[in-house]
Amino acid sequence: MPALPIEAVIPDIKSTLMASHQLILEAPPGAGKTTLVPLALLGEPWLEDQKIILLEPRRIAARAAAERMAQLIGESVGETVGYRVRMDSKVSQKTQIEVVTEGILNRMLQDDPSLEGIGLIIFDEFHERSLDGDLGLALALQGRELFGELRTTPLKLLIMSATLDGANISELLSNEHQQPAPVIRSEGRAFPIDILYGQPYQHQNASYGDRITDRVAKTILQALEEQTGSLLVFLPGQGEIREVQKLISPTLSSQPGVIITPLFGSLSLSEQRKAIEPAQQNTRKVVLTTSIAETSLTIEGVRVVIDSGLSRLPEYDPKTAMTRLKTARVSKASAKQRAGRAGRTEPGVCYRLWSEDQQHALANYTAPEIEQADLTPLALQLLNWGIDNPAELSWLTPPASSPFQQALDLLVQLDAVEQNRRTLTQHGEVIAKLPVHPRLGHMIIKGNQFGHPQLACQIAALLSERDPLSNDSDTDLSRRLELLSGERAPSASQTYLIKRIDQLAKQFLRNLKSLKSESQHQVPENNIDLSESEATGILIALAYPDRIAKKLSADSQDCKLSNGRQASLPHTSKHNTFAIAQLGGALGTSKDRVYLSAPVSVEQLKFIEPSLFNEQVEVDWCTKENRLIAEKQWFIGKLKLATSQLNEIPTELKNKALLQLVQNKGLDILPWTPELKSWCQRIELLRASDLSDNNKTLWPDMSEAGLMLTMENWLMPFLDGISHINHFKKLNLKDILTNRLPWPLPQHLDELAPERIKVPSGSSIRIDYTQNPPVLAVKLQEMFGQTTTPSIAKGRIKLLVHLLSPAQRPLQVTQDLEGFWQSSYELVKKDMKGRYPKHHWPDNPLEAEATARTKPRKK
Repeated sequence: MPALPIEAVIPDIKSTLMASHQLILEAPPGAGKTTLVPLALLGEPWLEDQKIILLEPRRIAARAAAERMAQLIGESVGETVGYRVRMDSKVSQKTQIEVVTEGILNRMLQDDPSLEGIGLIIFDEFHERSLDGDLGLALALQGRELFGELRTTPLKLLIMSATLDGANISELLSNEHQQPAPVIRSEGRAFPIDILYGQPYQHQNASYGDRITDRVAKTILQALEEQTGSLLVFLPGQGEIREVQKLISPTLSSQPGVIITPLFGSLSLSEQRKAIEPAQQNTRKVVLTTSIAETSLTIEGVRVVIDSGLSRLPEYDPKTAMTRLKTARVSKASAKQRAGRAGRTEPGVCYRLWSEDQQHALANYTAPEIEQADLTPLALQLLNWGIDNPAELSWLTPPASSPFQQALDLLVQLDAVEQNRRTLTQHGEVIAKLPVHPRLGHMIIKGNQFGHPQLACQIAALLSERDPLSNDSDTDLSRRLELLSGERAPSASQTYLIKRIDQLAKQFLRNLKSLKSESQHQVPENNIDLSESEATGILIALAYPDRIAKKLSADSQDCKLSNGRQASLPHTSKHNTFAIAQLGGALGTSKDRVYLSAPVSVEQLKFIEPSLFNEQVEVDWCTKENRLIAEKQWFIGKLKLATSQLNEIPTELKNKALLQLVQNKGLDILPWTPELKSWCQRIELLRASDLSDNNKTLWPDMSEAGLMLTMENWLMPFLDGISHINHFKKLNLKDILTNRLPWPLPQHLDELAPERIKVPSGSSIRIDYTQNPPVLAVKLQEMFGQTTTPSIAKGRIKLLVHLLSPAQRPLQVTQDLEGFWQSSYELVKKDMKGRYPKHHWPDNPLEAEATARTKPRKK
C-alpha cells in the first residue's frame, strides 16, 4: 500500500471505533481517507464479518474508489471490494466493502431499517451535504435507535470529509450519554500551493466583463507556458467545457505533448477513465472538469489548477415548483478543495480567476442541498419510513416547513398521499418502490395502466438524464423517443448518452415488472386505445399536472400554464394544448422558456384522469344583450382548458351574478320611487337618532352603503325570475324593503317619522327627509299661531322650517320658530307687504289665524 498521510491516524481511528459507535474524520484532499480507511477497518474484531458500506456522492467517484481499493489489495472489483450505482454494480458473495451512492443506502434502509449484516457505514465527502446524504444519516440514526436491540453488534457510523463543520456534526452524533462524537483530524501532506488571483468579478451574479470561457482559455494557454505538469480546470458545466475545448484545441493541436480530456458525470466510463488516469511519460493533460473533481477523485500528475470560481447548482423555486440550474460563485471551502488538487504530490499553483478581495467575501460553505432542493422525494421517503413530521428525526439541517408542505401538496395531487397528508396511499407505496422522482414514478405506473409501460419508462429515463438534443430548438419529446427506438440514428456524440438512457429505461421496466410480481404492490392495468404520440402527451401531463399549457392564441408562441405562469415556445406550434416536461428561466421572472414538451388532447386526458380537472359554471352579464349568459368551464389548476354554453343557469349562481351586476351598476338599477327613497331616509334618520342615544338600534341600515353590503340577505331571495335587465322593473321593491322591518317597527316609523305633518292652517305638509335635519317647507301664513318649532321622534328631532313666500321662495330658514316671530318677522312683514299687498301680514302673527288662502276667511 502507498504511504499516505492518513496512515498516521489509522491507529486512532481503529481504537476510537472500538470504543465508540460514531466518529468524525477530517482529512484534506489527497490524504488517502477514501481508499485506505475502509481497507484498514476490514479486519477489526467489532466488525465480525459484517459489511462496510462506503457512501460516495457521485457514481464516478464510487466506481473509482472501488477500483482503487481492489487494485491496492491485488483483486478485481466485485471480490472483496465492490460497488453499486445506478445501472451498474459489481458485487459478489465475497464482497465485504460495498461502495454505493447515497440514494442506494436510503433504499437499503427502507428495505431493512436495522441494516442487519452491515457493521459500519462511512459517509465520505459529507461536506457536500447532498439531500440523499442528509436523509441517509437521519434514517440511519433513527434506525439504529429503534432496531439496535435486534442486532448482534451495534451499527457504527463514520463521517469523513476534507472541509466540514465538525463541531455541529459531532453534536448531532452524540451518544446515549449526550457526549459529542469524537473527532480525529489528519493534517495531510502540506505541499505549498501558490495562489495567483485574477481580475475581480464585474457583477454580483459572478459573470465577468468578458466571457468566462474566453478567460479560462487564455489562462490555460498562459499556464502551459509558465508551469510544468498537468492542468485541472474547473468550469461550471458541460457547455463551458465543450466551449473551452473548442477554443484551445486549434492552438494545442500543434503540441503533441498536450492532450485535452473532459470530465463530467454523463461521459462514458472509458472517457472518464481517460481523464482520471495518469498522463503518459512526456505528456501533459488538460482536464476540463465540473465540480465533480473537487473531492474523491484522484487525478495523478496535476500540479496546476485553474479555477473559474463558478459552479452550477440546482435551485428549487417554490413559486413554480421547478428546479433550475443556476451558476453561482463557489464557497471558500470549495475553493480550498479545488486549490488543494494542485499540491497532492509536489508544490503546485492555483490560478483563481477572481480578486483576492472577493475571495474574502465568499461564503464559508456551500449551502446544503436540503435548503434549496425539491423536497418531494424526501417527503415520500419519510412517509414510506413511517413518519409525517421531519422533526421526529435528527437532522444537521432540518427541512423547512413551507417547502415540505408544498411537497406534500404535490404528493396529494399525484394520489400518492391521503388527503390528511399523513399516510401513503397504496399508489404512493408503489411509487416509493421505484428509484425515480415521485412525478416520474406516478407516470410509470399510470402508463402501465393504459397499456404503455415501455413508453412511460423511456420518458422517465429521458427526463432523468441530460437531453440528447439539448442544442436543438425543437421541443418535441417525440424526436428524442425516435433516437431511443432507432427510428433516427444518433450522432457520434449522442451515442453513449442514448445508450445510457436506453439502459435506464430497461431498468425502470424491470423495476415495474418486479413490483407487479409482488402481491402487496399490485400495479393495476386498464388498457386504453392510445397511439404512442397521444400517450406521450398524456404521460407528461400526468407527471407534471402543474405544467399543462395552452397557447394564448392560435398563432402565438406564448402560453399559459396550469400553475398560473406564462412560458414561450422557441417556435410556433400547430398544437394548441401541450404538456411541458422541461422549462427554465431566470429565478423571479414571470415567464419561462419551454425546452421539452408534447401535445396533449384535453378530451383524452379528461377521460383518463378526470380527477385532474376542476369543473365550474361561470355566469356573467352580457352588456351587449343586457342579459345573463352561462357556460361550463373545465380547469386544471389555474388554466381554463374547455368551455360549453349552458341553456339553463343554476339559480344560486344566477342570483350571485345578478347581485354582482347590482354591485357594479349601483342601486339605481332597481325600481325606486321618490316615496320609497324617502321611506328609507326616514328609517335612516331614526337609526342615527337611536345610535346617538345608546349606540344600538333596532332600525336596519337603509343607507346606500348598508343596502349594498346586505343585498345577499334582502335582495337575493327575490331574483329568481330575473334574467334580463328589464326584469328588474317587475320587482316590488317597497315590499322587499318593508320585509326588513320587524314588527312593530312599521307602526313606529309612522309615529316617529311621519311622511306628513299637520300645520296650524290645517294643511298636511310632506316632510323632506333628503336633508338632515328634515325640512318642513311651508308658506309663512300657514304657521301663524305656532309658537314652537315642529318636531318628530317624540320631540327629539326639530324640523328645519323653510317659511315660504307666496311665490314659494324661502323667506326664512329656522329651527327656532318662536325666535323668528319675535325678531325677524317684522323685517319680513315690511318687505312682503310691499310685494304681496293682497296677502295677510298681521302685526301679531302669534294671534293671527293661520291660513293657506291669500286672505283668512272673514268671521
